[in-house]
Amino acid sequence: MIEKAGKVTLDETWYPGEDFYSDGQVEDELLEAVKTYPSREFPNLIAEKKSWPFLYHLSPVRQNIVSWIPFSKRDRVLEVGAGCGAVTGALAGKAGQVTCVELSKKRSLINAWRNQDYENIRILVGNFLEIEKHLTETFDYVTLIGVLEYAQSYMGKDHPAETMLRCIGRHLAPGGKIVIAIENRLGLKYWAGCAEDHTGRFFEGLEGYHHTDGVRTYSRNELIHLAQRAGNWKTTFYYPYPDYKFPYSIYSDRHLPGKGELRDNDCNFDSVKLELFDEARVFDTLIDNGLFAEFSNSFLVILEKEEG
Repeated sequence: MIEKAGKVTLDETWYPGEDFYSDGQVEDELLEAVKTYPSREFPNLIAEKKSWPFLYHLSPVRQNIVSWIPFSKRDRVLEVGAGCGAVTGALAGKAGQVTCVELSKKRSLINAWRNQDYENIRILVGNFLEIEKHLTETFDYVTLIGVLEYAQSYMGKDHPAETMLRCIGRHLAPGGKIVIAIENRLGLKYWAGCAEDHTGRFFEGLEGYHHTDGVRTYSRNELIHLAQRAGNWKTTFYYPYPDYKFPYSIYSDRHLPGKGELRDNDCNFDSVKLELFDEARVFDTLIDNGLFAEFSNSFLVILEKEEG
């Protein structure tokens, strides 16, 4: 079944008939909001609602994670796990074609209506593992924004992240890139007293996810080795600050932060945070010792095939 929301096409050929995850009634409110208000009104809505889902799904700051990447109108982008479209509009504004894959129909509708003026967006509703079997075109970029940590949900239990990267690699055009945004398992905010983003448990990632199944983030070193095992990918790291969800700055290995720059350490707006130490001072200590990259709260990683 093909559905239209403005100029956006939704293809429900692979939709299983029900949404298996949801934030509940607030998603109906989000859908009504994006149908009613233009995106320039979203900051006012967020201030009025004082709701974490409205902030998380509608904040224009979310787009900063991809808006700096040099997409061109020649590029075809595959956005896996597009959700409510937090970054879809930023992709569509620069790329030639954006194909979204999203399991939830409700979230796909929110995405479509908020981006209804874009003619270059199509949304495939259903499980990525099923949809990817039917993708015949190749893509210049594939984005995994907050997705790789859920690889087990997509790919099963046996080396799910590696399997996912190999699977995606089959759909890349020559010279294509994979763009990953993910929390750092060893991020400073977790040592400082933030609950693990996906489980709500303190120190869960630091302790090795002993109480958790189905979700897993990685350290910088773990991501490097994961990319090598998955197909000898070259990894280029960037460091969103304070994290990839609401990044105000994005650092690189060529331009790391200086002492005194990392003062805005508000993270985990949706959960309780302990106050174990002064993060700004500890960041300065890490910067002095060349360790910022290891303890950055999040990573943005671009994978490319090694030559030869």
